[in-house]
Amino acid sequence: MNEEEIKKKLTPEEYHVLREKGTEAPFSGQLLHETREGVYTCKVCGNPLFPSTAKFDSGTGWPSFDQALPASTKLVHDQAYGMERTEVVCAKCGSHLGHVFEDGPTNTGKRYCMNSVCLELAADEGKKK
Repeated sequence: MNEEEIKKKLTPEEYHVLREKGTEAPFSGQLLHETREGVYTCKVCGNPLFPSTAKFDSGTGWPSFDQALPASTKLVHDQAYGMERTEVVCAKCGSHLGHVFEDGPTNTGKRYCMNSVCLELAADEGKKK
């Protein structure tokens, strides 16, 4: 899929976040309080990224996960806005997903802070965590 096809597929907000490294407003994402079981995938390419079992409520206003599926994401050093952070991008298409922090509450110690507009849930119908 080329960049023009991607732009046509996404809403302006989705394109801004996924392809221009934007951020959705906190507490605005439709997946923030999602509890159905399944796998969260990349909105651009469908790459499986996070199992629903890794999702937790971090209280930050964005969906958070304590681990990604193996080889599903790439981590990129990010110094934008005068901050030192680790950007998370889709390993398949390179789209921006969010950032990962080393302050997670589980044994992984990770908090993948993702934008809802970057993700889709391939839900296991009828199941809740």
